[in-house]
Amino acid sequence: MMKSSLRRLAAVAVLGLCPLVAAAAGAAASAQEQLKAFVSTVQAATGSFTQTTSGAPGAKPKTQSGDFAFQRPGKFNWRVKLPYEQRIVADGQQVYQYDPDLAQVTVRKVDQAIGTSPAAILFGSGNLEQAFQVSPLPARDGLQWLRAKPRSADAGFSQVDIGMKDNQPVRIELLDAFGQTTRVELSNLQPNPSLPANEFQFTPPAGTDVVKM
Repeated sequence: MMKSSLRRLAAVAVLGLCPLVAAAAGAAASAQEQLKAFVSTVQAATGSFTQTTSGAPGAKPKTQSGDFAFQRPGKFNWRVKLPYEQRIVADGQQVYQYDPDLAQVTVRKVDQAIGTSPAAILFGSGNLEQAFQVSPLPARDGLQWLRAKPRSADAGFSQVDIGMKDNQPVRIELLDAFGQTTRVELSNLQPNPSLPANEFQFTPPAGTDVVKM
């Protein structure tokens, strides 16, 4: 049961949070101004993440860690390494969620999988205010914060808070419809790196069960 829950959390991290990577803006800029600069100037990035989900009644917090890469618009490679391996890859057209232990990959169209989630902000090229109601939050933990609430009623989460420091998104905190909070800490952020041509390609290994949604 725990392993199954952790697999689902990996998908939440990418499709619900998907919080990745560095920005460029003035040191005195607000969190919203820095995030806008990030969306407009950072076309690709790599980094590491640690994700913790808590709040479910009677459940212990669950933690995952791994690394990622992304390239606008709509391409990303999210690799969970601990405690169980999993990959979520988007090639700009489709999203592949691969579970090696189950030998199964689930395939969705990018617009179906990302939609109006925070991934649309960080991986896409759309206008922030079109899909979200954005408001500033008080500074805390040494970070500048903003809150984005989806305009769509079926987004699957209530709000996402994004903490910025030194012109980089550092922490993402997402509150889902079940009252659970997922926090993603970002590190080793490298904006606009040179990425391999096959970074966002995925071919299911032989014997893998392919499920199309």
